[in-house]
Amino acid sequence: MTIVSKNITQGKKIYFISDCHLGIPDYKSSLAREKKLVALLESIEPDAQEIYLLGDIFDFWFEYRHVVPKGYVRLLGKLAQLTDKGITINFFTGNHDMWVRNYFKDELGLRLYNAAILCNYEGKTFYIAHGDGLGPGDYGYKFLKKIFSNFLCKWLFARLHPNFAYSLALFFSRRSRLARGETDSIYLGEEKERLICYAKNYLKTHDVDYFIFGHRHLPLDINIGKNSRYLNIGDWFSNFSYVVFDGQDVFLKKFE
Repeated sequence: MTIVSKNITQGKKIYFISDCHLGIPDYKSSLAREKKLVALLESIEPDAQEIYLLGDIFDFWFEYRHVVPKGYVRLLGKLAQLTDKGITINFFTGNHDMWVRNYFKDELGLRLYNAAILCNYEGKTFYIAHGDGLGPGDYGYKFLKKIFSNFLCKWLFARLHPNFAYSLALFFSRRSRLARGETDSIYLGEEKERLICYAKNYLKTHDVDYFIFGHRHLPLDINIGKNSRYLNIGDWFSNFSYVVFDGQDVFLKKFE
């Protein structure tokens, strides 16, 4: 993986947001979270140089060649406004919104990523990813991910009429553990947290200052090496947490 070096303009910051899961458990609560997310974006707009959206921003997103999902106009409009102002927004696909095509790039001006990247800001190396499929175990999901990301499977799903396809997807989304209010809020310890295990193993052969992940839904900031920290952003479903780098240090914050 190539490390991309970037400079931060004086007074500017880098922000990380993840796991909003817009669309569940119902329209009303999803809309409330969307408005709160837009409020966060408006609050950081004056000093944001880059924003990372680290996956599962939508609980389900499937983009047809000429059709995109209904809704989310407040968020999408705000993202377009921010990129028009020159703020770089990096969108990472997660396990819930991996079926992104070119709409976000062409219409909103976002940079799209389907895998982890390494960035160097002010001499600090960041390993940035959504986090799904990393770490030991979880072989059932890793197998399903290969199926869901398979070109033929995506092509076959696209043959379904959007009305039926989205009704089917929302049926399962709104019956998920997260939609029912069941979250993995218990910290399992460094030896059992898959992403921490992955980060520690990666450190054996690479130097990384900060691992920034989503996916876990649990805000975490843990020292995992002499000069390395693991941060999980948390979520925008119950924690309303985010991560910010001010050019000198990284902070895990909660939006009130």
